[in-house]
Amino acid sequence: MEQATQDGEVAVAEAEKQEEEDQVVNPWEVSAKEGGKIDYDKLIVQFGCQRLDQSIIDRVQRLTSRPPHVFLRRGVFFAHRDFNEILDAYERGEKFYLYTGRGPSSEALHLGHLVPFMFTKYLQDAFKVPLVIQLTDDEKCMWKNLSVEESKRLARENAKDIIACGFDISRTFIFSDFNYVGGGTSTGCRRKWLEKAETTLEQQDEYSSELVCIKDGRNSAFYENMVRIDKCVTYNKVVGIFGFTGEDHIGKISFPAVQAAPSFPSSFPHLFSVKDNPRCLIPCAIDQDPYFRMTRDVAPRLGYHKPALIESLFFPALQGETGKMSASDPNSAIYVTDSGKILKNKINKYAFSGGQDSIENHRKYGANLEVDISIKYLGFFLEDDAELEHIKREYGEGRMLTGEVKKRLGEVLTELVERHQRARATVTDEMVDAFMAVRPLPNMFN
Repeated sequence: MEQATQDGEVAVAEAEKQEEEDQVVNPWEVSAKEGGKIDYDKLIVQFGCQRLDQSIIDRVQRLTSRPPHVFLRRGVFFAHRDFNEILDAYERGEKFYLYTGRGPSSEALHLGHLVPFMFTKYLQDAFKVPLVIQLTDDEKCMWKNLSVEESKRLARENAKDIIACGFDISRTFIFSDFNYVGGGTSTGCRRKWLEKAETTLEQQDEYSSELVCIKDGRNSAFYENMVRIDKCVTYNKVVGIFGFTGEDHIGKISFPAVQAAPSFPSSFPHLFSVKDNPRCLIPCAIDQDPYFRMTRDVAPRLGYHKPALIESLFFPALQGETGKMSASDPNSAIYVTDSGKILKNKINKYAFSGGQDSIENHRKYGANLEVDISIKYLGFFLEDDAELEHIKREYGEGRMLTGEVKKRLGEVLTELVERHQRARATVTDEMVDAFMAVRPLPNMFN
């Protein structure tokens, strides 16, 4: 309980200090003031999380017998809450599950949206654990002023991009809030999936005592947890954490419980029995931390483990590190739908350069790698450590020019995007139905 209180105090203090800070980081806005860049050391102190150090990365490699993901090696995922406790539990043979999500506000994902899903797939494969993916179509309906119908449509389109990342259907449940919480998942959808899985309804009936209101399409367990969470969080606290004002509608104030509920296994009675209480690990960008500071306050009072988090840097906009890549500005982002020609043009035209203003000066002084966006992007997506170090050294010492670095980045991103597009083209509506069917996952921990 002491730690739960501490998490909440940090959250309230964060909102109180935010106006005095030279950066704004919350689930809806990420910006550094006056052309600066995000200070992640300050965020760690402000949010009260811990830096992910090399000893934890080495331990992940030892426990999984896999090389650390490039996002771990390069410090893309740089902070955590209780990730060491997840590893302790795993080493003891205890179970945990993964939870991540997406707010569907655009037709297609950009590269920044891919980062948590690429890393979550690595975690699922490495630890062989189940995964729940929440599509917060209700949130985007409220924040982006989208219609309910458009929010639901975007959720399904985004689900196709998520599935294209290669998740294991036997360990993955994707759900939209409007459908799973609101009542859109039908028995027919469940029956359709079971037929595809060559499994009979009778074989699944052993789970019937744990399937809550599946037949009429409503998941009362999820809603019950939302109400339990709501009762534990005061109005003053939710305003303190999220900065809501008197002009915000009541839907925004009540929404945090919706994002918190998947942290508790009883929200998914078709996956976990009433006797199970597995831990939850949430891979996400650090701007989502406020939701789960609130959740960690609540968890002990409801008899659950606090959710653990592993948190990433922001994927910067092409124009620089004052904020994150944004779907609202197409010239700041590279989309998974962009052709090779379009993305290379965006890189050449918009990617902020750390090179000098003339070739002569560049040869003399070299590039400023700290501000160069092409170098930043290569740090995310160029797998070869030796090649990355070579580029950084040659560019930093002026022997490689900006155009050469941008050309290499264009090649790397074209390969990534075209691979994603090929995978996305194979995802059918039936596959989306299958991933979103409310059903037991046959190979959750195998």
